[in-house]
Order: sequence, then structure tokens, then C-alpha cells
Amino acid sequence: MEIKQGTNKFYVGNSENDFDAEITYQDNDGKILVVDHTFVDTSLRGQGIARKLVDVVIEKARNEGKVIDPVCPYVKDVMNKDQSTHDVLKNA
Repeated sequence: MEIKQGTNKFYVGNSENDFDAEITYQDNDGKILVVDHTFVDTSLRGQGIARKLVDVVIEKARNEGKVIDPVCPYVKDVMNKDQSTHDVLKNA
């Protein structure tokens, strides 16, 4: 399974508009990635894909010196529970 980068998103699928899983974000002021949506098609659920998408956004934030504001409930839950992500969690 290949995770691809699109415009303000990472996804699994054929293209940005034809995907089976995605995580979307907005780049706010060049300092904050507001992660607002995560989706995994039912055919792919249970394989850890949503977490892999979160990890890719976390890696992006670290590489670019940004923090993440997790508006998406799934991302917020993952990041609040995983201490290793708090270096890029806004207001951690």
C-alpha cells in the first residue's frame, strides 16, 4: 500500500479524487497543520491505514518544523494518547 501526497492531503488510491483512504489538512500561517478529516473505506479498515496516514502527517510536521492542531476526532484521540507525538501536538 502506497501513501501518496496530494494537495493538502495524503491518500491511498489511484488519484486525489479517486482514493480509498485519505487524511486532509490545512496549512495555517505556515506554522500549524490543521488536520481536519480522516477517511478509510470499509474495504481497508482494520489494517492500520488510518494510523499510517496520521504518522505521515506527523512526519511532515516534524520535517517542516510545524505543529499539528488535530480538529479531526480520530487524529486528536491518537495524538492525545501517544506521548511520542506530543512534540508536534499544538498546546501539548
